[in-house]
Formats: sequence, C-alpha cells, structure tokens
Amino acid sequence: MAKREFQTEIKQLLDLMIHSLYSNKEIFLRELISNASDALDKLKYLTLTDDKFKELKFEPRIDIKIDNENKTITISDTGIGMDEEDLVENLGTIAKSGTKAFLQKAQENEKIDNNLIGQFGVGFYSAFMVAKKVEVLTKKAGSDKAYLWESDGSGEYEIKEATKDDYGTTITLYIREDSEEFLDEMRIENIIKKYSNHIPYPIYMEKTKYTEDGKTQKEIVKVNEATALWTKNKKDLTDEDYIAFYETIAHSNEKPLAWIHTKAEGAIEYTTLFYIPSKAPFDLYRVDYQSGVKLYIKRVFITDDDKELLPTYLRFIRGIIDSEDLPLNVSREILQHNPILAKIKKASIKNIFKMISKLDDEKYKTFWNEFGKVLKEGLADFEYQEKVLELCRFDTNKRDFISLEDYIKDNEGKEIYYLIGKDKELLKNSPLLENEDKEVLLLSDDIDELAFPMVTKYKDYEFKSLNKEEVKDLSDEYKDLIAKIKVTLGDEVKEVKVTDRLKESPVVLVFDEEFNPQMEMMFKQMGMEAPKVKPILELNPNNEIIKKLKEKYDDTIVKVLFDEAKLALGMEISNPKELVSRLNELILKAF
Repeated sequence: MAKREFQTEIKQLLDLMIHSLYSNKEIFLRELISNASDALDKLKYLTLTDDKFKELKFEPRIDIKIDNENKTITISDTGIGMDEEDLVENLGTIAKSGTKAFLQKAQENEKIDNNLIGQFGVGFYSAFMVAKKVEVLTKKAGSDKAYLWESDGSGEYEIKEATKDDYGTTITLYIREDSEEFLDEMRIENIIKKYSNHIPYPIYMEKTKYTEDGKTQKEIVKVNEATALWTKNKKDLTDEDYIAFYETIAHSNEKPLAWIHTKAEGAIEYTTLFYIPSKAPFDLYRVDYQSGVKLYIKRVFITDDDKELLPTYLRFIRGIIDSEDLPLNVSREILQHNPILAKIKKASIKNIFKMISKLDDEKYKTFWNEFGKVLKEGLADFEYQEKVLELCRFDTNKRDFISLEDYIKDNEGKEIYYLIGKDKELLKNSPLLENEDKEVLLLSDDIDELAFPMVTKYKDYEFKSLNKEEVKDLSDEYKDLIAKIKVTLGDEVKEVKVTDRLKESPVVLVFDEEFNPQMEMMFKQMGMEAPKVKPILELNPNNEIIKKLKEKYDDTIVKVLFDEAKLALGMEISNPKELVSRLNELILKAF
C-alpha cells in the first residue's frame, strides 16, 4: 500500500521528538503502557455492555519483550485493537486543537516537557525519542483483518494488511544507538515499577534467568502490582504509592501538592481520589481543556472526558471517581442529570475545598500562583461563593497574600474595601488611596473585573468598591470652574465634582456604575462592542493646580489632567499625539 504523509503538526512533533534535547526519555514506556491500558479499558467496557462483545474472551494483559540481537523493544496488549481507519485517525493525525499551542511551547523551550507529552495525547510519538523505526501490528476486536503501520518518523507512514492471530496491538521499537540503555532488562523493569506499577492490568516481561549450571533461559514474570490503587485501604498505602499513582494518571514527574482519598458507604457507595498538581496543566485556560478526572463504575473505566464531573473552576484537579451504584452502560446525557453523580459531585467539591484549606503556607502560595485565577471563576457559583471567597488570597495596599479572615480580624467595621484595575502597581499608587488609612484589596487579575461585581457579601461583611465610598461634595463653591470643565471635556465625562476624596493629586476618575474601563477593554478583546460608560471627574480643592485653574482657566491644562487621570487608572488614551502636543505647549509656556 502507498505511503501516506503525516499531518503537518505531527511532522513538527516528530522532528521535535527526534531532535529534542529532552533528557528524560524513559517516559516513552510510561506513555505506551498507558495507551495499552486505555485499549484494555475500552474492550473491558464493551465486553460488559455490548452484546456483540459479551462472548469475546477477555484476558487483559500487557507484555514487554526485549530483543538484544535485533535491538528492539516490543509492547503488546490484548485490548480493543485498531482497524485501518483507527490507525489513520490515531497515528496519522492529531484532532486536539491544543496541539499547535503545545508545539509552540516546545519550540520556544527547544525541548519537550514530559508533563505535556501525556497531557496532550501525543504520548505514542514519544517512541521516536528512542526508536529509529516503529511498527504497529494490530487487529480490532470483532474484525478478521489485521494491519501493520510503520514509520521511521521522517514525515511518512505506511499501512498494509498483515496477519495476526488475536485481537490487540503489538508495538515494536527499533532502538537507536544513542538509546541502547533501554535494551537493559533491569532498566526497563525499574521504569515499569516507577511509572506503571498501579496500572490495573498485569504487565508481564520476558526476563533472563540464570540456571544452576550457569546457562540462561527466558521466563515470563509479572512485574507490576496490577491493582487499582484507589480500591485499597488508605492504611495500606504510603505517600510514595500515592505519588507514583499520580505520576501515572497525570503524566507528570512532579509531585502533587496534596491528595485526598475518600471511601463513602451507605445510601450510595463510591470512592474518590483527588490530587492538586504543583504545576498548572498546559491547557488550563483553553476551552478544549482535557478533564483531569476519570470516571469508573465498579472499577470499569467509563470516561476521562466528562467536564461535568467537577465545576470548571476546579478543572486543575486530577483524580478518580469510582461509583458502585451507576449502571455500566450509562450514557453521557444521563450522566449529566444523574442524581447519584450529582451527590458524588457535591461531596467531591467539599472534599477538594477541604484539601485546599489544609495546605501549609508554602504550598498554598504555589497553589494560588498556579490556580488562583481559575478558582476565582467559582465566585460566579453562588452555592459555593462564600467557600471560594474563604479560599481566595489577596494583596492589599498594606500587605500581600492575606485571606478575608485576616482582613476581618485586623480591620474594624463591617465593610471590605477593594479597588479593581489591570495593574497591581497602578492600584497601589492610585490617587484613590491617598486619603485613606484603611486597608483595601487590590484586585488586578483579569477575572476580577467579571467576578467581583457578583460578590456583595462575605459572611456579615459587605464588599464596597473604594470609588463608591461616600465623600464630601464641595461642588457648590466651584460652580464656575465645573461649568467650564464640562464645556472643555464635553461628553467625555458623566459629571464633574469637587470632593474631599484626594490628598495630593489634582484629579481622579471614578465610576458610579458596575461597568468599568477594564471590563470595556475585555469586551473589545473579545470582539464585542462594549457599552460606553462615562467616568466622573473629581477635583481636589486643596491642590495648587486646581486653585490656579479657578483663578485662571486653561482648557489645555484640563485636557492634560483628564488624560493623566486616565493613565492613573491604566486606561487607554484616545489620542496620545494630542497629549504630547499639549504637554509641549505647556513646556513652552513654562519657559
């Protein structure tokens, strides 16, 4: 059969794999074993739920064989197998749209991060980090035809009909000279135990055994534990067990920040095991992010692509949900409205919040830096808004990284003051803080503009935007000046006032509506027309510039002050060239 070309993204990916500076090449075996386990999961599910497969003999196993003479490693499984269409779809193309972003990231770093390889479903191609040629012999369960896929990673692959006795897949790697360390039996066995010990299917390996007379013979040995870790009693598991299992399901070598293992018995029975990663998944902010939670029913894998298992603001969580009560052939539509799963979800959210709240200071800072913005999305979830607020951490004009409990404890009154803007340093130096001795939350994350207008209270404490704080209005004494400024600025402002809000700055812009300039900018970035919200310009009667303006009006100075007030808020200036021209005019007048 004629050779076919790989999809463009795969060509780029293979080039990166082959020429990568990546040092931890051993994860190729983790990824291929993980794929074999997925194939076994799929067939196990079918033999239990589909009449066409119920008579099929299902004997799950994964076999690893090293051939030193031919310098090959073979990974075989008795899973679902593939037909020609599957081979093209799974090994010739990558459907996941996040792959381009993955490639860009890898190219920027000039190496491949093993944490990304598995997360992006491109683990099969990691074989080319150690192999000069890869062959995939496969036969789909229920089919009479077998196929052989092969490629040297140069940009093309070939599929031809072949012969195979049983269904399943056998992958043969022809090892490159610079990777011959992986032809060592002990090395391979250690990698299996390190990454795949808790794969729930037996992994057998052909090992060399020395006889009493000094001769050698081959024997087949089971080299992994082959037990679903979450089904074990917590008392029988060590931290090392939990970490090793995390590395398997998260495709990561980095230790998790924490985990919580729960077994519920009673009206409904289920087991959950959740982890907080120490690093954000690459696709955390993508619409097509991969869910990190796998759903099992009676230890049968159902799905790892159901985004309804947890709220989207907990999408960084990795783990397992295993229910004893759901039917095996439950559809995705039924899952979304299933009362049993709804109860499991509710309990899981509470357990995850509990796990987060128990992090020590150092781990909490890591957690917040990686996932704080995502967790804040939960402020829109009114059922859990207060709990999310409790877990949030804030910087203020007086200190960093405090909880709302810290704020309440150290401040009098029943208000929690805040300022929203796009830059923390701008907020710290905001004119609105000049005349304040109170502590103010500085909210500078993009999500804050959307989330905090939905937040009104925390316990008995009211959230209050600083620019809506009541101030003394002194406008009556400055009617003439205000009238002139309104003529100069026209419909740029909603109103002009003189207040006692400021201490040093001549002017400040405030908004009496929820919509603010940061939200206006976000609308524009999304290609949407933003409603125009006009600011209120407040003047400081104690500032020398305002005093002089009252005596001798100058519209150039007023326009410069207005642009200055915009800059202080991080707002865009409509015509920077005009501002420069006005400043030059004022400089000439000064001379």
